[in-house]
Amino acid sequence: MRALAIAVGLILAIAGGIAAFLAAVAQGGFSTRERPGAAEAFVAAAVRDWSIPKRYRSMVNPVACSDSVLDEARAHWADHCATCHANKGGGDTMFGRAMYPKPPDMRAPATQRQSDGALYYTIKSGVRLSGMPAFGEPGDNDADSWKLVCFVRHLPRIDAEEERRMKSLNPKTPDELEEEQEEERFLNGGAAPPPAEHHHH
Repeated sequence: MRALAIAVGLILAIAGGIAAFLAAVAQGGFSTRERPGAAEAFVAAAVRDWSIPKRYRSMVNPVACSDSVLDEARAHWADHCATCHANKGGGDTMFGRAMYPKPPDMRAPATQRQSDGALYYTIKSGVRLSGMPAFGEPGDNDADSWKLVCFVRHLPRIDAEEERRMKSLNPKTPDELEEEQEEERFLNGGAAPPPAEHHHH
């Protein structure tokens, strides 16, 4: 009987929370610019944790995190992950700031406490209703995803030299690419582009 009362209490609390949340949304909209409240953040984290199959929670990384593995994973991170997560893992990028939910700080204890298998599953499967896509190959022996787990563990210790190397591997914007091509043409003997003409009326 007590268990039933607890269950009913929980259901009522959840229903009340959902009703309050929907009322708040109806009142003020649902912008990704808003910082989520504690209850919303708790529910989002709980849903993410529940979405990881049990067998992954106890998995240990089968890849030895050597310097060469870290080099490979660092390059992969800079090219594929840094657009949203930033080179240092803090999520402070144009996309990261505009997303909802925001990318978590990968250096923070909440992320670092997750098991290797949980990190691996998130990289491979993505997170529904978020901006996190699924990467890697199906199956549990996707070496590239396990190497990224090594790099996630390394993120709290990233130094300035590593960050500098990663910057050169980050995807370029169209403007940056055009600027590079113009510099390349100039260095190879092509004429520098003429200055834009301003017509005065």
